[in-house]
Amino acid sequence: MYRNLSPGAIGISASLEESINLAKAAGFEGIDLPIGEAMKLAQEKGQDYVQTLFSNANLKMGGWGLPVNWRADEATLQQQLKELAKTAQFAQQIGCTRVATWVLSFSDELPFEENFQWHVKRFRSIAQVLKDFGCSLGLEFLGPATIRKGHKHEFIYTAKGMIELGDAIATGNVGLLLDAWHWYTSGDNLDTIRSIPADRVVYVHINDAPAGVALDEQVDNVRCLPGETGVIDLVGFLRALKEIGYDGPVTPEPFSKRVNAMPPADAAKTTGDALLAVWRKAGL
Repeated sequence: MYRNLSPGAIGISASLEESINLAKAAGFEGIDLPIGEAMKLAQEKGQDYVQTLFSNANLKMGGWGLPVNWRADEATLQQQLKELAKTAQFAQQIGCTRVATWVLSFSDELPFEENFQWHVKRFRSIAQVLKDFGCSLGLEFLGPATIRKGHKHEFIYTAKGMIELGDAIATGNVGLLLDAWHWYTSGDNLDTIRSIPADRVVYVHINDAPAGVALDEQVDNVRCLPGETGVIDLVGFLRALKEIGYDGPVTPEPFSKRVNAMPPADAAKTTGDALLAVWRKAGL
């Protein structure tokens, strides 16, 4: 595992070069790849230029967001799959093969089983393109009850459920984006993490939850820096990931207004220090 920065997750808007400098200065070990920007840089300055940016800073590549509107109509999806093939080929060539997106935990139109099969069909075509270029797809479940409240049909909101969706997609390269906050708000426990094969965890988010808020009242965009409150057992979370052999990025996603308001260097350093403190408590 390595401590990874996603600049946008802490309110930083910066170029790849600037973000790499921020990540290095803040003590991170990796940084996410803005795939569109990286492809443009490769076209302008050569593929080696992008890889050299990372190697010169001694930083690993984290992952990239799935650049496909998989909820769109079929014609749009098919067109975007053609572009995805080019993107995935580039990502494979530079060595960044972890891809992620999130899945709503409800539907107001489709009952569970119909929704499940719709997601299987949609993601199978995407996952196959990614597999052709050695890429894995991490699907993020949304844990809190407050997201599902007021909607007609529940959908997947646990790690186990999302693993089952990956099994049904059956391309062999679909697993989890495991977010500590969603894991906590889903009511899950450490044994669930210990039961997941390492190759089914594609990407990890780490964050804490506000104190004094009941589990079923936690709200998605109100979170805290890793270790800020101690509400989520992040030491156990990290140790369980180490136990199963997860070797990928661990990325803070605190959704903190306080951090977002900081200058970029301060935001990166504050976030990096918070993650490092939890990291050390976990003995990593």
